[in-house]
Amino acid sequence: MTGFEFAVGLLYLASASLFVVGLHQMRAPSTARTGNLISAGGMVIAVLTTVVYSLVAAGGDWIAWVALAAGSIVGAVFGVSQARTIRMTAIPQLVSVFNAVGGGAAAAVAFAAFVLPTTNARLELTVSIPVTLDVLIGSVTFSGSLIAAAKLQGIISGKPVTFRGAAVVNVIVALIAIASGVAAIVLPRNTALLVVMLVASLALGVLMVLPIGGADAPVVVSLLNAFTGLAVAMAGFAIDNQALIIAGALVGAAGTILTLQMAAAMNRSVLSIILGGFGTGDAEVGAGSDDDDLSQIRSLSSDDVAIQLAYARHVLIVPGYGLAAAQAQHEVAALAALLIAHGVDVKYAIHPVAGRMPGHMNVLLAESNVPYEQMLQLDDANAAFDNCDVALVIGANDVCNPDARTPGNVVSGMPILDADHAKAVVVIKRSMRPGYAGINNPLFTNPKTGMFFADAKKGLADITASVKEYVSA
Repeated sequence: MTGFEFAVGLLYLASASLFVVGLHQMRAPSTARTGNLISAGGMVIAVLTTVVYSLVAAGGDWIAWVALAAGSIVGAVFGVSQARTIRMTAIPQLVSVFNAVGGGAAAAVAFAAFVLPTTNARLELTVSIPVTLDVLIGSVTFSGSLIAAAKLQGIISGKPVTFRGAAVVNVIVALIAIASGVAAIVLPRNTALLVVMLVASLALGVLMVLPIGGADAPVVVSLLNAFTGLAVAMAGFAIDNQALIIAGALVGAAGTILTLQMAAAMNRSVLSIILGGFGTGDAEVGAGSDDDDLSQIRSLSSDDVAIQLAYARHVLIVPGYGLAAAQAQHEVAALAALLIAHGVDVKYAIHPVAGRMPGHMNVLLAESNVPYEQMLQLDDANAAFDNCDVALVIGANDVCNPDARTPGNVVSGMPILDADHAKAVVVIKRSMRPGYAGINNPLFTNPKTGMFFADAKKGLADITASVKEYVSA
């Protein structure tokens, strides 16, 4: 090993260490931004080291360098523009697109490592096995993530998309992908077999995500993120790059742990989520269901809600996807600040799968500078509800559905926020439509619950204006 190669190895080790430290910092909202910056620094070191190493050790064709530079510029412009302009409600589908890019890029690297000529006609198993695994996992991730993004964006229905004989087709496609992959390992550089596996893997990704319903979107995003990490790690083994191996392993491990946690938060196994069939997307409910609910509800005005909040001692705010859809995070933060200034104890009850991606509500509230200590996670929030005067539910549905405590329905056993344990409940919703699980929520017809029908942004602004009349009196 030359001194140059030793220095490159040290720089890769430094970048990997920064990835580990950054990931550790991301475990808490208060240090997550610092963790992102540390991880970004590690990536800058890894990229610059790779570029310098490639220039010194390989040289390369100028056309390849022009293509690389063009791709880097396009990617950087897209990333910066999206980071600055993306709506918070669109973050989940952007993450899915990033997963697709990562998985697809890893698969492309492995495919190139397989087809490019070397001195040996047959690849060593230490290369051919990672290559085939990378193409398999990366292709599934690429197509599956694109379908997930299309579902989240509404291009494809959020409902489970199934057809007769889907299970048989899935098994056949999976067997084709596995068989062609094994054959590609055994036979010397048979590119046709790798192409067959590539096509079958792409089809498998589509077939895997189509039957998954909207209710499982947070888990799917996390699962595909874990797949991306595995694909990147396999690409590292294929081209013998330590930085890719370590970074991919970290992402894969973190994504797997998060997926298991998300599944547990929904009381569902990962296998049942992959099999799909749960959640109804944004489907409307029938008029009959609406009429039944409307006959039992207690409707409130903004002034009614303001009176309850202004004279409460403890308020717990339960944010949901409706808050994100209305872009009302700044309004809820302003209302909370007003109440706190009036001497009201205000906290936020955060469910791990509220919204459409893991941590969606934490990120949303952090954007409006809500202090991290005000965000209570599931267990702490449930302990606080028993002493809560008013639970203000904003656009949340399934995550606070008391039916989860009774058997025989699609949310049975799912850990929920015990909003019905508060002395009074106020729910801000645009209508009585059900959540992604597709079932009505008895919390909305509970005698202690009042419904304020409004868009979250406008409704919170009206409530804040009304509260000011009481706190300034």
